[in-house]
Amino acid sequence: MAQGRTYLKKNDQVEVIAGKDKGRVGKVLKVLAPDNQVIVERINMIKRHMKATEMNKQGQIVEKEAPIHVSNLQLICPECTKTGRVGKKILDDGTKVRFCKSCGESVEAQK
Repeated sequence: MAQGRTYLKKNDQVEVIAGKDKGRVGKVLKVLAPDNQVIVERINMIKRHMKATEMNKQGQIVEKEAPIHVSNLQLICPECTKTGRVGKKILDDGTKVRFCKSCGESVEAQK
């Protein structure tokens, strides 16, 4: 299987464009690049049954985020606040940045 490449990074704002959470917006918590999947805050919630252990005397049901495929997500541009496609370009100083194809502005986090 080929190494996965994704245009999403941690802390990006994304919108779900397909699946049970379609239309919801969240922040990327973790990127799982080899699988082309990401974990988004409060999106694709699942329930896991935890067995009772020495530390945790009582079993419980835990809700947590499950990975979602990057093809079901679209980046929200911080400048124009629209979802859109993302391109990559190299600036004059040699840094590589992602840019919004609709407004042309950089979508990298401002430092």
